[in-house]
Formats: sequence, structure tokens, C-alpha cells
Amino acid sequence: MSIILGLLAAIACLYWWHSSVDCRELANRAAFAACAAQGLWLLDGTVSFRGWRAARDSDGRLRLRRHYVFDYSADGATRAQGFVVLFGREIESVGLESRAADRPH
Repeated sequence: MSIILGLLAAIACLYWWHSSVDCRELANRAAFAACAAQGLWLLDGTVSFRGWRAARDSDGRLRLRRHYVFDYSADGATRAQGFVVLFGREIESVGLESRAADRPH
């Protein structure tokens, strides 16, 4: 019986890992597209996982809301931070930090 429980736990861990990798790749593509659309450089080439929270969708199903952050630059000398939020396996939002140079004086 303990072998079956161990096997089920291992399968659950593998599923969680695979799902996390897929979501991170989706977040990477969203961050790259957001930077490219604004003519910015995605620094470090990847997003960083910030955290997750369980939430219910419009049908009442429990899904994960994953938060990722990334650094980008407009000039190669300064860093700003953006974010990607996934709800389940869908992009919920992508945002870029307001830079002081973009604000009127």
C-alpha cells in the first residue's frame, strides 16, 4: 500500500513540476512580447516566480493565480520591473513599471 501511495505522490509531483514549467514558459513569452511591443530589452532573458494563490474562476472552479516578475531596460543602463499574472494557464495581465522618464515634469 505504501508503494502505491509513494507512486501517486511522485506522479503528483511530476505533474506539478510539468505544469509549472509550462506556465513559466508562457510567462516568458508574454514578458518578451510586452518588451518587444514597447521596444524594450528583456533583461536576464527570463521571468522569476514571485508566488501563487488559489482563486475561483467564473465557473466556481479552483485555479492557481501565478505571479512572475521580470526586469527590462529601455537604454541598457537602467532597470525597471514588469510582471506577468497567469490565471490557470491563461495570461491574466502583463504590466510594465512606469519610468520617471515617461512622466511629465
